[in-house]
Amino acid sequence: MFRFILPALIALTLSLTAPSVQAQEAAITDTINRQIEAFQADDFTQAFGFASPSLQSMFRTPENFRQMVTQGYPMVWRPARVEYLDQRTEDGTVWQKVMITDQKGGVHVLDYRMLQTEEGWKINGVTLLDSSAVAV
Repeated sequence: MFRFILPALIALTLSLTAPSVQAQEAAITDTINRQIEAFQADDFTQAFGFASPSLQSMFRTPENFRQMVTQGYPMVWRPARVEYLDQRTEDGTVWQKVMITDQKGGVHVLDYRMLQTEEGWKINGVTLLDSSAVAV
């Protein structure tokens, strides 16, 4: 009897966790997409709203945030293409790797550090990675 119960419990556990992982992935990519859409519309007030409370505290205003993005991350401000790569959790922090092709065809790989808040997922930092390390 136990030989049948254990596999059934494992299957049930996997079926319950898979949707929550998929929901998390969808919510995170939606947050990043919505921020990029706000950048493309030059709506930095809305884009600033997708930043975590600590980033908002650091930059203080949407205008300061705009300067950082347009000068430091122009590929995010005006991407030609956005592709989501792997999502992982390290030491309790969720990271979403994103490959962005800029307007000139340059490929950039960024690692988005995500933070879950009461309002949903927020972007808690972005790191530019070495794009040569990613196989296309």
